[in-house]
Amino acid sequence: MLNRVRSAVAHLVSSGGAPPPRPKSPDLPNSTSAPPAAPPQAPRSPPARAGSGSAAPARTVEARASFCRPTFLQLSPGGLRRADDHAGRAVQSPPDTGRRLPWSTGYAEVINSGKSRHNEDQACCEVVYVEGRRSVSGAPREPSRGQGLCFYYWGLFDGHAGGRAAEMASRLLHRHIQEQLKDLVEILQDPSPPPLCLPSTPGAPGSSDSSHLVGPQSCWSSQKEVTHESLVVGAIENAFQFMDEQMARERHGHQVEGGCCALVVVYLLGKVAIIVRNGEIIPMSREFTPETERQRLQMLGFLKPELLGGEFTHLEFPRRVQPKELGQRMLYRDQNMTGWAYKKIELEDLRFPLVCGEGKKARMMATIGVTRGLGDHNLRVCSSTLPIKPFLSSFPEVRVYDLTQYEHCPDDVLVLGTDGLWDVTSDCEVAATVDRVLSAYEPNDPSRYTALAQALVLGARGTPRDRGWRLPNNKLGSGDDISVFVIPLGGPGSYS
Repeated sequence: MLNRVRSAVAHLVSSGGAPPPRPKSPDLPNSTSAPPAAPPQAPRSPPARAGSGSAAPARTVEARASFCRPTFLQLSPGGLRRADDHAGRAVQSPPDTGRRLPWSTGYAEVINSGKSRHNEDQACCEVVYVEGRRSVSGAPREPSRGQGLCFYYWGLFDGHAGGRAAEMASRLLHRHIQEQLKDLVEILQDPSPPPLCLPSTPGAPGSSDSSHLVGPQSCWSSQKEVTHESLVVGAIENAFQFMDEQMARERHGHQVEGGCCALVVVYLLGKVAIIVRNGEIIPMSREFTPETERQRLQMLGFLKPELLGGEFTHLEFPRRVQPKELGQRMLYRDQNMTGWAYKKIELEDLRFPLVCGEGKKARMMATIGVTRGLGDHNLRVCSSTLPIKPFLSSFPEVRVYDLTQYEHCPDDVLVLGTDGLWDVTSDCEVAATVDRVLSAYEPNDPSRYTALAQALVLGARGTPRDRGWRLPNNKLGSGDDISVFVIPLGGPGSYS
């Protein structure tokens, strides 16, 4: 989905007392509870406390409230302290109590080695019930749980400049998806093509007769074909944008100052929107970086030069242009080019490039290394008042995998990981770990997927040595937060 959180299939603390109150978000309308098959969620692990006393400064209160871990970890106060320990970096997984995550999903996480004060990753795993808002005819639906839809949902959120945006997205993004699907319940259950228009609710704006506005039939009046799958993709895309808009509205009152990147998997009607399948690596997402999104960024700068503030050029050169090179011809490429050509250097070409650097050092507007994400509405270009947000898109890339088109075995899994995993582990190394760990367990042992998630996290973290955390080959392990979901592709029948 969004950069810094990537997927592949084997290729995807308290000192006592009550926790401090968290600012309450207006959120969305109360979501309909999941059907009986979904177990009730345990309360979210409370925020860690940095001390006691009622006169703590505002910055301390914010820092304490910023640390919470996913609900399903069910961490005790002692567990929260261990989860927040940069020195020990203990791996955290849901307790083995017999009540497992959907599809016996495996999960493991570990905090960074001091890169940020708290773990800025967040995760969510839910079974969400969607009740239709109205029938296709426009009449309000009678409440009936049997007529709704269920979707399974997994989300990883990699925060930056604080963990509040990631925490907010982990609580609310699936509810935005639920809200977007409410109008589609009956349509998705009907095999006939989706209607072009939905009737307005009687008495609502736009419900009056407007047939006089319809022009005569022409050769352009044929209706485009729209699939049910594309409706679900559109709902997910809209949900991301509404989540980002909510962050913009609430960023001051709820201190959502940073941002996050997101990777989300939705299972609905037999399809997921990653895989190791029979030993085969199937990538289902890609990184969004200033390099991979160069043309989109340049096109925006070309169409809206005012966003560059006279400080940046949308053109790309192999290196920064020097004043002494005015009048010379240098290699460049613009928003329409994949190759390179020569152009005469002019005064405006001396501006800082919109995209600079390469690899992990690539930056957009010399400020940020990600190009898609949620939040970051207050982010400005370094030493400038230019906002980053117009170039930092909240629009996701959605890919669909049809589970019904392949007979999956117990070793077919979908691996989701934040970049704490992928920065130091290749797709092939993940695939090898999948094969090694799963082969050590019986195929019907549901704990094998949690063991695999733990092995992936430990393999990326490394072990502490005198020169930091090291991998077996003595290379540096990941110093970032690491979060991993392992989802078996056998289907929802493995839910227990």
